[in-house]
Amino acid sequence: QAQLSESGGGLVQPGDSLKLSCATSSGTLNYFSIGWFRQAPGKEREGVACIKSSGDITYYEDSMKSRFTISRDYAKSTVYLQMNSLKVEDTGAYYCALDWANQCGPAAYFREWGQGTQVTVSS
Repeated sequence: QAQLSESGGGLVQPGDSLKLSCATSSGTLNYFSIGWFRQAPGKEREGVACIKSSGDITYYEDSMKSRFTISRDYAKSTVYLQMNSLKVEDTGAYYCALDWANQCGPAAYFREWGQGTQVTVSS
């Protein structure tokens, strides 16, 4: 079992950037796919992006590609989500999750989840 923790959320203005981090206090993330998901108030959870151990990337929505970038640092066993040009509709709780099978499928494939970090975009 892996304990994931997210960091980097906060309150920002539209157009600002944030970089979220996902790390674990037990073991390494390097051999598994890590996905970023988000959930806005009153809405269903949606996938943002996923990165496999190989570095292969999946964006769950094409609209995410232009503003969000997922990456990983193997030396730090950390996965990042760089978010640029943030919009009010990006507000929500952002979660990272781990798929032991190293796939980038639906959220149900991910068995380990962090507690989330809040991103609020407001003027």
